[in-house]
Amino acid sequence: MNIQPFLEPRLIGDRFEGPAIPLEFLKDFAVLEELMIEVAKWRFMKGHPGRKRSPRGFTEGITLKLTGIEKGSAKPVIDLLVAASTLFPVGNEIYFEEARDAVIRAIGAAEKGQSITDHLPEETLGYFDRFGRSLRNGEAIEFTTPSQAAPVRLTRETRRRLVLASSKVKELTEETTVRGTVPEADQDKMSFEVQLIDGRKVRAPMDAQHLDTILEAFAGYRSGTRILLQGIGTFDRTERLLRFASIEHASILDPLDICARLEELRLLKDNWLEGQGRAPPPGGIDWLSQTLGQRYPDDLALPRVYPTVEGGIQAEWSIEPNEITLQIDLTSHQGQWYVLNMQTDLEETDAFNLDDSKDWERLITRIRQTTGGAS
Repeated sequence: MNIQPFLEPRLIGDRFEGPAIPLEFLKDFAVLEELMIEVAKWRFMKGHPGRKRSPRGFTEGITLKLTGIEKGSAKPVIDLLVAASTLFPVGNEIYFEEARDAVIRAIGAAEKGQSITDHLPEETLGYFDRFGRSLRNGEAIEFTTPSQAAPVRLTRETRRRLVLASSKVKELTEETTVRGTVPEADQDKMSFEVQLIDGRKVRAPMDAQHLDTILEAFAGYRSGTRILLQGIGTFDRTERLLRFASIEHASILDPLDICARLEELRLLKDNWLEGQGRAPPPGGIDWLSQTLGQRYPDDLALPRVYPTVEGGIQAEWSIEPNEITLQIDLTSHQGQWYVLNMQTDLEETDAFNLDDSKDWERLITRIRQTTGGAS
C-alpha cells in the first residue's frame, strides 16, 4: 500500500473547536472523494486528448482516507492510498494531485468572484451541491496545498457560487430549518405540506420516525399548532425553497416560540402602525434569531414578543407580581431591562450588551430570579 499526504483542510467555526469533527459533517468528506475522482479523470483526459474515456481500472484500488485530526480548529488529515496490486499505473497519482489543485483554485475563484469554469468543467460543479452542504453561517473549510500557500475558504456563499456556475444546475440543496403549520398530511403517499409563516406551502416526505409529530401538528392546524422542521431543502436559483428532499428532525413548537414570532415580524413593512412604525431590519432579525437559538435556555420562561415603533423588538414577561420588559435595539444589539413589581410599585432597570457572553449570563440570571424560574 502506497500512502501519500493529500490534503489537510481546516474546519473553522464554533462546532470545530478542539480535535473533533461532528459525525454529521463526515458525509461531506465522502462527497469530496467522489469529486476528486471525477476531476482526476478530467485531468487525465486533458493530458491524453486522443482518448475518448479514462482507462479501465483508473480508480481501482485508489481511496482517500481520513487518517487523523490535528489539534486546534479541527484539521482532518486526508491521505491518498494506492493499493500495491492495482491496475492504476505507477505515477498516475499526479492526476489526483492536479485534481486537488484544480478544486482548490475553483474555490478560490468563487471566493473572489472570478470565473470558476476556468478551473473546473461544469459537469463536476454539481458535486458541490453535496460537498459543503453541512456548513452553517459563519463556518468555513479552509484549504491550502504545497503550491497554494495562501488559504482559500469554502463557505455557504462560495459553495452556492460554485454550484450555480454550472448552467446545467437549475436547483440546489441546502440544510435548512423552517417553522410553520401542517395543513395537509397524506398517510397513503407518506407526504405532507408545511405552510410557512409567509403563507407559502412546501411539500415534504413524511418518514415513519416523524409520523406522530407531523400528525399532531396536522390535528392542531386550526388551533395554530406550529412545527419546527430541519432537513435538506431544494431551492431554486433565487434561493426560494421549493420542497424538502428529506426531513431529519421534527418537533412541535411552544405557542410562544420566539423565533417563530420573529419570522412573523420579518413580514412587517414600514408604516405598519397606522402610517407609523419602522419595520425591523431583516439583518437584525437574523442576528436576534441566531443569538437566541444559541444562548436562550430551553427551560427559561418564554416572553411574548412585539415590534416597537422604532424598528426594534420588545419582549414581555407577565409573571405575578412582576411585569418585565426587555427592549432590544436590532442595530446596536443593546437590551434595556425594566421591571415593575405590581404589589410594591418598586421599579428596576438595567442595560445589557447582547453581543457579550457575560451580559447574557447576567440577563439569564435576572430572568430566572424575576420570573421565579417559571417555564
